[in-house]
Amino acid sequence: MQGYFISFEGPDGSGKSTQMKLIKEFLHEKGFDLVITREPGGTRISEKIREIILDNTHTEMDYIAEALLYAASRAQHVSQVIIPALREGKVVICDRFVDSSLVYQGVGRGLGACVKEINDIAIRGCMPDITFLFKIAPEESKKRIQCEDRLEMEEMDYHKKVYKGYLQLEKEYPDRIKGINASRSVEEIHKEIKGYLEIMLGECLFTKKKEDDVK
Repeated sequence: MQGYFISFEGPDGSGKSTQMKLIKEFLHEKGFDLVITREPGGTRISEKIREIILDNTHTEMDYIAEALLYAASRAQHVSQVIIPALREGKVVICDRFVDSSLVYQGVGRGLGACVKEINDIAIRGCMPDITFLFKIAPEESKKRIQCEDRLEMEEMDYHKKVYKGYLQLEKEYPDRIKGINASRSVEEIHKEIKGYLEIMLGECLFTKKKEDDVK
């Protein structure tokens, strides 16, 4: 793959959307060709699956069915959007990716290793180069949510399990997952994320600056 794959993870209400917008502006100004996307979703088929998954009237949904729907949405997303964009040298910025399934279904639902197994098939070896994990207590993130979907309506115990799952992933994959203290100001968080990206994209940023100077 010639491009770069960046994912944003963490509880809803943690400020991911705000930071994704700022990073989009930052990288656009640097001359990168960007693809901004989300999960579940990102394609016509995946967005239809999203509607089914998050519909808060679907309270009878089986946990295995839920996990499979997420994986199906992801398989289409990876095949149709993410892999083609990376092959074209673009920077893909995705709101959630496979880590969400590992914690929301694998840990929160108690499904364990089978979630990784089905998603290994779905992602075809395509993993983010860097993942920003927005760390904020579930009790605090819930206060920030105005409209709840089916998963957000779950009891606090579920969200605490999910959060612990995220912290465990951070320990297991420290080179990829960068924990971000999401309780700070927007400016402080943006500065930290930008710092990580400047290191990861350093050579590309330098090359693009030279090209701009020549122009």
